[in-house]
Amino acid sequence: MRYLTAGESHGPQQTTIVEGVPANMELLEEDINKELRRRQGGYGRGRRMQIEKDKVQFLSGVRHGKTTGAPITMVVENNDFKSWEQIMGSEPLTEEEEKNVKRKISRPRPGHADLNGAIKYNHRDMRNVLERSSARETTARVCAGALAKKVLQTFGIDVGGQVLEIGGIEAEDIEYKDIYDLKERTESSPVRCLDKSAEEKMMQAIDDAKQKGDSIGGVVQTVITGVPVGMGSHVQYDRKLDSKIAGAVMSINAFKGVEVGIGFDAASIPGSQVHDEIAWDQDQGYYRKSNNLGGFEGGMTTGMPLVIQGVMKPIPTLYKPLQSVDIESKEPFNASIERSDSCAVPAASVVMENVIAFEVAQGLLDMFGSDRVDAIQQNITEHFKWAREF
Repeated sequence: MRYLTAGESHGPQQTTIVEGVPANMELLEEDINKELRRRQGGYGRGRRMQIEKDKVQFLSGVRHGKTTGAPITMVVENNDFKSWEQIMGSEPLTEEEEKNVKRKISRPRPGHADLNGAIKYNHRDMRNVLERSSARETTARVCAGALAKKVLQTFGIDVGGQVLEIGGIEAEDIEYKDIYDLKERTESSPVRCLDKSAEEKMMQAIDDAKQKGDSIGGVVQTVITGVPVGMGSHVQYDRKLDSKIAGAVMSINAFKGVEVGIGFDAASIPGSQVHDEIAWDQDQGYYRKSNNLGGFEGGMTTGMPLVIQGVMKPIPTLYKPLQSVDIESKEPFNASIERSDSCAVPAASVVMENVIAFEVAQGLLDMFGSDRVDAIQQNITEHFKWAREF
């Protein structure tokens, strides 16, 4: 299973094409739309979320509510395009139209792809860079992830997540019964946090940052349950599933770090307190007495829940602009302001769930086949039985 995305922040639409989805899987547009709604929510979101009411349309690969095995094309229209049609249109402009179009962007913003992208592709107008490097592209990636979540759900694997920190406010380690309890409680929180005391402080920190024209980042966590033993592989570096997940997380806009399980804390703890002891019983077969390694050993799943944390930096578009240099005049200036959020950490939690879900679904289909749902289910059922009796 693989996917490609296309589209600009203020272009006509976001497009996602996913290849390798098994045939005969039930799939509705609402399966995608509910994840798109989650992405647009969360405390601290800006005015763009009031303009865009994202809804997907299937253009191929789905017929009468089921996948066909062909590539699935999904599009989400950008409602804001009507205000940007002349600026972002594909046709050449007349001299008169050129005068009326917003001038080209020659002032790169610190923390964005503007300057290095312009140098790489020789763009004197950096809108060619910022339109594609915008976090709006995560709309298309959530479409791919939502489709992957449906694949996982079809075979008894579920995905949830939570926000652990915003702007230096850390949530307490709150227990939850199961992944369904986690999802229910975080979906009722404006910042997707289990700790109600921290929730209030996080919201206040977001308000304070907005008032100051600043932005704040945070830490989010994804949890996946029901994963079979042995997904991924130890035999080559590029087949290690935890490595693929780490790369996917780092590819999300503004993410600067990733941990699996206890992550960096393992550096300061003795090995006797890090590694997960192995046990066995008749009902579940082999299992770990703890899950410090986040469901992975040797690049493969252990059967324990997958636990991954990601670090999102503060959004670099500030209403309290930083200094930069105009590429035309080479003169210093205060960086330009594009519409932005003061904090997108709760939304980033949703994006991370979805990019991880795609990697896990890909690993599942690599191991158990990808042609049709019934054959995959048979392979998974036999594998679980084999793993218990091994």
